[in-house]
Amino acid sequence: MNAPIPTPALNTAGPAITVQTVRSPGGVEAWLVEEHSLPLIAVDFAFDGGATRDPENAAGSAYLVSGLLDEGAGDLDAEAFQGRMADHAISLGFEARRDDFHGHMQTLSSHRDTAFELLALALNKPRFDADAVTRVRAQIIAGLQRQAKNPEVLCRNALYAAAFPGHAYGRPERGDIDSVAKLDGSALKALTPALLDRAGLKVVVVGAITAAELAERLDALFGALPKGEERLQPTQALPIQGLGQTHVIDLDVPQTVLRFVGPGLMWHDPDFIAGSVLNHILGGSAFTSRLFMEVREKRGLAYGVSSSLSPMREGGLLIGGTATRNDRAAESMTVIRDEMAKLAAEGPTEHEVEEAKRYIVGSYPLRFDTSPKIAGELLHLALRGDTPDYLAKRNGLFAAVTLDDVRRVAQRLFGNPALLVQAVGKPVGLV
Repeated sequence: MNAPIPTPALNTAGPAITVQTVRSPGGVEAWLVEEHSLPLIAVDFAFDGGATRDPENAAGSAYLVSGLLDEGAGDLDAEAFQGRMADHAISLGFEARRDDFHGHMQTLSSHRDTAFELLALALNKPRFDADAVTRVRAQIIAGLQRQAKNPEVLCRNALYAAAFPGHAYGRPERGDIDSVAKLDGSALKALTPALLDRAGLKVVVVGAITAAELAERLDALFGALPKGEERLQPTQALPIQGLGQTHVIDLDVPQTVLRFVGPGLMWHDPDFIAGSVLNHILGGSAFTSRLFMEVREKRGLAYGVSSSLSPMREGGLLIGGTATRNDRAAESMTVIRDEMAKLAAEGPTEHEVEEAKRYIVGSYPLRFDTSPKIAGELLHLALRGDTPDYLAKRNGLFAAVTLDDVRRVAQRLFGNPALLVQAVGKPVGLV
């Protein structure tokens, strides 16, 4: 008999990048990965807030602002601003997410002066011209109208509304048709200083730029923005409402879209690393997870099924779902619940834990193979409160997770099987 091939030890070394902390004369801080082998500069940044700063009766405000900042600024109208971006191959854009207002800029280093100038104008002197507001608002409304019959979007919005009634998390990030239609330029302009204040600002720059040059440019970009007031980091997760309930939106489609949510883990939770291994085993792996094997491979109930830990500033969720034939929706949810219950009662196997750790550790370098991806990953770490030394520690933390750790977290998360379930379609027997 051939001897078994030994399993190689996990390589826990972090990515081979050096992160400098740069502080401008005006006090703006950024992380810099200086890389001159390619003539590119990528800037990623985020302001604390995003869609959670929308006024209660004006959902979608932050998202509309994000679509307008590059539609004219300073003495450049929308056409002139966009023309200068195109002429210099500059990528610049903004996005309002639930907990942050995100921006990015990518440029050839030879066009850096123009790129930084345009970004500074967009942040400090947006115009909100009436024609631009009307056009971008109409584009957003048209998108919302298309989504009004989209089962995936309907399901996601209804799930968050049921989980967080009366909270900003329960409102759609892009607003709804009625709320967006009422938004005007003056209200958006008044909201912008709160969206773009420096309290909680995180900035990451990767590419062909020195620390000295970046320090000067940081003040030109962010130095004149309002300082704002730092928000305290919540210590307890926002409770999820409606656990144990199932809601159905009746829609005449052949498949039912299913989404479920249960208590998850916040970033700073000591169990988050082990919980990530657990989720990979449950539904985080595209082709080897328990849900994939039980729902798709063994029973053919759906093409895809997944779960994920979704930490937010004020709460942590375990969220997942699938889409299946109307007459098999109830069976699909039963299988999902059963797998969670099995993990709570029996835990995963040693082999499952080791394979999950091997994938999570082994795939980590893929997040750092381009300048924009490096910037995005570092910004993600900054937003969750980590420091650059996490890069060297991260793989070791996952490698240290034990079978007992994962079993403990499985009992914590899945020991109470109550889920909030949202369905869109015509599910048969789903209760």
